[in-house]
Amino acid sequence: MIRGLEIKKLKVIRDNRGFLMEILRSDEKIFRKFGQVYLTFCKYGVAKAWHYHRLQDDYFVCLEGKILVGLYDTRKSSKTYGKIARFILVAPEENGRHIVLKIPKGIVHGFTALTKKGAKILNIPTKVYNYKKPDEYRIAWNSDRIPFKWPRFVRIGG
Repeated sequence: MIRGLEIKKLKVIRDNRGFLMEILRSDEKIFRKFGQVYLTFCKYGVAKAWHYHRLQDDYFVCLEGKILVGLYDTRKSSKTYGKIARFILVAPEENGRHIVLKIPKGIVHGFTALTKKGAKILNIPTKVYNYKKPDEYRIAWNSDRIPFKWPRFVRIGG
């Protein structure tokens, strides 16, 4: 696994009214700092990739559908430099392992929806988005610099 990635297993508590899934608590070891919370939607066939941050960590959880998250360690000082990782995150109503994925600063990451209806991802970054000077550095979704293979159905990126 890439150095610095952390995973928290999520418990979905179901009853006849629906479900409850606690995502992140400030008293947990995985929690670092709160910056903001936002929701992003990814259409099927699209790779929202690649980018990384120098200042913030991201916490991803899938709220609807199923996503494939690709990660690449470009930190030259890291013991896992050049390593690839992939995780499938699923929404509470989908079958699978429900997790929060902590992506540390410096890890290049992107994702695609594995469900035809698309997927919704909640991100809880450790920093507030700076509109004047964003902490976001991009690489083309299909760049040869990233040795990650997207599923064949992915045709568009950005």
